[in-house]
Order: sequence, then C-alpha cells, then structure tokens
Amino acid sequence: MTRGADAGAGERSLVLEAFAPYLINRISARYSADMAEALRLHGLTTPKMRALAVLAVRPGITVNECAVYAVMEQSTMSRTLDAMQEAGLVDRHPREGDGRVREVFLTPAGEAAFARVWPIMLAAEERMLDGIALAEREAFIATLGKVLRNIRKHPF
Repeated sequence: MTRGADAGAGERSLVLEAFAPYLINRISARYSADMAEALRLHGLTTPKMRALAVLAVRPGITVNECAVYAVMEQSTMSRTLDAMQEAGLVDRHPREGDGRVREVFLTPAGEAAFARVWPIMLAAEERMLDGIALAEREAFIATLGKVLRNIRKHPF
C-alpha cells in the first residue's frame, strides 16, 4: 500500500478513515475503554465480562475454547477463570467420557453477574449503532460475520 497520489494501478492510497483494520481497531478500543469504566462499578474486569458473556451462551466449553470466543490469550483466560472460580462465578467439571478435559460453567452467582452487565453491554452497543437503521445494522453484522469467517483460525 502506498501513500499519496502516485499510487500505481491496483494500489490504493492510505486513507485511515477508509482502511477497515484502522476503523475496527478504533471502534474496538473505544468500546473496550467504555466497558472497562462501566465494569469497574460492578467489580468486574473486561476479561471477566468477556468470560461471563461467552459462558452465558456457550456453557460447558473448555478454557481454550473460551479464550478463542473471548478473544484473549489462553493463559489470561486460565487466570481469569481461576479468579472467577475463587469468587464463585464459575465451576469446572470433568467432561463426561474424558476426565482429562475440564468444562466450564457459570454458577448461579455467575449468571447473576452476567445479568447485571448484559444491559450495560447492550447500551454500549446501542450508543455505537445510534442513528443506523435496522436494515443497515443487520447488513453490518452480516458483513462482520463474513470478515470473521475470512480471517479466523478456528472453526468457531
């Protein structure tokens, strides 16, 4: 990619506001900063919120699977889940048929914690998408899904 007006055939000039990775990073960073601030009031961190959200919709997954869904390093997820287990928010059980594999589930306290933060997450999304018509939102989400499928390394 070149900068400036001398871009040759097939090349694009760098315009940050038209470069998808730049926009995705800006949006993600702003959302994460806003969420971190709101979560502090509930005694939660961003990694814990992500784990709560993932486990609310994907109960019984492994630590590695949870790390992929929550977009964090496996070691960070493991430490996060250790702290959450200590706080009574999650439980780990051996997988039926393979006791070496541990599945992670929200406890009732974890479900209650998620119920408290889910409205905050929804409100942040609503602020982000304010003024965007429903059809545009649906197209945007569909496009993001296609982008994720293009770049992901895992089947989920």
